[in-house]
Amino acid sequence: MPTPTEHGAVAPAENEFWHKVDKTLRHHAGRAKVTLRAALWQMNQWPADRPVFVVSGSRSGTQMLYKTLSQSRAIGTLNREIYAIWSRLHAPHHKQWQSHVLTAEDAEPGDRSFITRYFYAHTGQHRFVDKNNQHGLAVPYLHALFPDARFVYIKRNPGDTLNSMIEGWHRPERYATWSAGLPAEVQIDGGRFTRWCHFLPEGWRDYLEAPLEEVNAFQYASIHRAIRHASRSIPPAQWHEVFYEDVVRDPVGANRRIFEHCDLPFTPEVEAHCRGLLDKPYDAFSEIRIDKWRDQRHRERIERVLPGLEGLAREMGYRL
Repeated sequence: MPTPTEHGAVAPAENEFWHKVDKTLRHHAGRAKVTLRAALWQMNQWPADRPVFVVSGSRSGTQMLYKTLSQSRAIGTLNREIYAIWSRLHAPHHKQWQSHVLTAEDAEPGDRSFITRYFYAHTGQHRFVDKNNQHGLAVPYLHALFPDARFVYIKRNPGDTLNSMIEGWHRPERYATWSAGLPAEVQIDGGRFTRWCHFLPEGWRDYLEAPLEEVNAFQYASIHRAIRHASRSIPPAQWHEVFYEDVVRDPVGANRRIFEHCDLPFTPEVEAHCRGLLDKPYDAFSEIRIDKWRDQRHRERIERVLPGLEGLAREMGYRL
């Protein structure tokens, strides 16, 4: 049995015991709160209020924006991505692995209720912010579910994005967890890469044996073209575009405009977070820097595919 140390101090073993008790009680209290909120929502069926979706392709700064928006106390956040929750509604295998593309026709009233209840149960708020990189292929679906939603579309130059996406393909344990059941043999780069990463655009089967840089250029082009096409159907007041590079150059100013677009207060606490944003490399493989692909190991790969992205890049506001 643990005994008090001198001067009444608690023995380390006893400290550890009470820490575990506290952790267990907090866990069960949290679960009880979620269950109660879910029941309250089920009785009242409150609609979601102007949810915010951060959209783009993989490795484009969505995590940085999402974490910044999550600083606001005026909006609910899970502070994590919930691929598995969205996949309960529509996973690629539900459509024979065609793609992650979702249209307005895929939206069902039950989907809206499921997501709204989930966020209310876990955050206690009717407004919420969410992001995952597959949302970029599902903007029409999200807008059909939540007609008053706000969309924040962050763009990043092709060179830096491709560099980071290629790095992601070297980490399948992190970026290919969703593709375990893919009904195809992936032999990218002569078989060096055998698990499909990031997201699944339409036409992906044509790239099963392609060089890695071509696969990533295909993914980049597919998702940004899908987002740009979908944006034409979103009311301008609900759509905000921002360059990743502008966020890096002026974190406070760029985020202030995003918060204004989303009708969220840009508080002193949020501003302080933004001032230190570049010291918080969310989900970054290396330091936050513009045009860093030019001195990275994938430069030659990227230079081979950039000419094919020149037209899209120009439409997005970039000059290659």
